[in-house]
Amino acid sequence: MTTPDFIRHREGLASLIDGKLASAALDAAVAAQSAALAARIGRKPCLAVVLVGDDPASHVYVRNKVRRTEAAGMISQEFRRPDDLPEAELIALVETLNADPAVDGILVQMPLPAHIDARRVVEAIDPAKDVDGLTATSAGRLVLGADGLRPCTPSGCVWLARQALGDLSGLHTVMIGRSILVGKPAALLFLEQNCTVTLAHSRTRDLPEVCRSADILVAAVGRPEMVKADWIKPGACVLDVGINRTDAGLVGDVAFEASEKTAGHITPVPGGIGPMTIAVLLANTLKAAAARTGEKIIDPLC
Repeated sequence: MTTPDFIRHREGLASLIDGKLASAALDAAVAAQSAALAARIGRKPCLAVVLVGDDPASHVYVRNKVRRTEAAGMISQEFRRPDDLPEAELIALVETLNADPAVDGILVQMPLPAHIDARRVVEAIDPAKDVDGLTATSAGRLVLGADGLRPCTPSGCVWLARQALGDLSGLHTVMIGRSILVGKPAALLFLEQNCTVTLAHSRTRDLPEVCRSADILVAAVGRPEMVKADWIKPGACVLDVGINRTDAGLVGDVAFEASEKTAGHITPVPGGIGPMTIAVLLANTLKAAAARTGEKIIDPLC
């Protein structure tokens, strides 16, 4: 197996999985497929992003999505709405985008204002355009192993693990965190790769000991540097999904400096899993466009 350029070997330390370089490689693959698909269907794939309110982090994230969508040769549509937008109007906008044949993917940026029920909004999205993979239909297809659009961050974790380790069959994956955004879908996606999966959480007994059994350790709990170096099996692949703001800056859920001396592969924060989320979003938009137009593509995530 040839080691990709975005996995950097370091003497005496874990190989660093550079999410920025990895996402750039995936973006390039999506761009090539997008151009070929556009030539066949007579238009570029289109992603519609809906942003409600003035959350600063959301605005930065949406700006990055727009920039990378356009760089990948796709059309980006933005719909910005005020913080006091009624829920019914937001759902009506989603339904309008569902009906627009030129729109292939719909993403409603989270979090939404407190007066809006996010689940009702997500369920209004046409599953064929659910590029975030969050509708009940998408979740059901994942559980059944049926074709469908998969959640972006978990898919990015699995793709990076495969790039680092190759065939994942038989490896033990410990997923810390059971959210519907990352933990649960990641567990199912690693199971699809024939891993043995443990879904751990705050009530897991002797969590450090459970983590020490992992060949692949995925941390997604939102607690700064909760995972210590002595929780990690020597040589394990550590994927840190956490992004936590502290007085010292952004840190992950894993104590990086100590853990990189034990792990075999590790993702940094920032610059690890984060950039991969948008890369998978673009890949999902491409897949949605192909599926909706009856065209065949090579899945960039395979």
